Amino acid sequence: MATSGNAGHQVKESIFSWEGKDKSGKTVRGELRAGGEAVVNVTLRRQGIMVTKVKKKAYRSGKKITDKDISLFTRQLATMMKAGVPLLQSFDIVGKGHANPSVSKLVMDLRADIETGTSLNQAFRKFPLYFDPLFCNLVGAGEQAGILEDLLTRLAIYKEKTLAMKAKIKSALMYPVSILAIAFIVTAVIMIWVVPAFKEVFASFGANLPAPTLFVMAISEFFVAWWYLIFGSIFGAIYFFFRAWQRSLQMQRFMDRLLLRLPVFGDVIRKATIARWTRTLATMFAAGVPLVESLDSVGGAAGNAVYLDATRKIQNEVSTGTSLTVAMQNADVFPNMVTQMVAIGEESGSLDAMLGKVADFYEEEVDEAVAALSSLMEPAIMVILGVLIGGLVVAMYLPIFKLGSVV
Repeated sequence: MATSGNAGHQVKESIFSWEGKDKSGKTVRGELRAGGEAVVNVTLRRQGIMVTKVKKKAYRSGKKITDKDISLFTRQLATMMKAGVPLLQSFDIVGKGHANPSVSKLVMDLRADIETGTSLNQAFRKFPLYFDPLFCNLVGAGEQAGILEDLLTRLAIYKEKTLAMKAKIKSALMYPVSILAIAFIVTAVIMIWVVPAFKEVFASFGANLPAPTLFVMAISEFFVAWWYLIFGSIFGAIYFFFRAWQRSLQMQRFMDRLLLRLPVFGDVIRKATIARWTRTLATMFAAGVPLVESLDSVGGAAGNAVYLDATRKIQNEVSTGTSLTVAMQNADVFPNMVTQMVAIGEESGSLDAMLGKVADFYEEEVDEAVAALSSLMEPAIMVILGVLIGGLVVAMYLPIFKLGSVV
């Protein structure tokens, strides 16, 4: 049932649970999305139901909607549409069956828009926080070409592969960072509580302490006196750094360039970026979106400012008649293998297939690089922790060893 309001005014709809009796006198229950109780009564009366109870359902606040939620929603919608389930019924099934109330509300809002005659593409565009231009453009292309089910399946595969790639990169970067953070906290605890206890014991020795022990005790005194300043400065610096990274375009460009130049991680990040870039372009091109228009979404999907700038340059050259291969070579951010595969794809008329093969290759490269990094980082981190914690322990026990040798 489509609800309408005054021109320029949209009625806010809610979900109502109702109870009533049908024409045979049998008690029936259900839920209905409407702009108010009066609309629910009118709608049900037209269906021959005598309403006895109507209650507005309280909205439960849910968790934040993540990329994983959107990916799962896309996969579910594609599966049900391929199975022949009508679009509105598909939205009902997904919305009511989701564990996160925030996703359920989003899906039901989309359903309400589509029920009033809005196209799926336009309904998605009303929620840019969750559905980016690439998502909306592909859905629009699928609606126009009559292959929406296939395009949703491609979108689901694309989002799943992209999420898997991001998760691998995050795990590769977060593992050493988290270990070092824990090491710092443990060291701080030793400096603030353990070392001062040893200092009281050493004060009764009446002998000169070794240089390593004096050094550790000096650091401990600094930690005890200024611990609030040390922790406040570190956490404050991290907070403002990430805030600046999110809000400042210059900071983002600087960090994206820096990440690509990191000694071991930079190569993994570059391969992951190229995999996302080629996967996105392959998905868009296979959907029948023109090349120049596809490049609009590709740069942002790569997730790196260096490749975003390169994509804009490529788009400008392609729009003036330059081949994609030459434009990519001029951008000077793609390995020779990528440009050669693109050249073969352009010559053979199978550009989307070649781009897909490049994406597959670099995704496998990232898998192997992350696995190698994990095996490499574990012994390296163990050595760092051993030197740090072991050095502290040895420095504090040296005076005891000297005392034992004297005795």
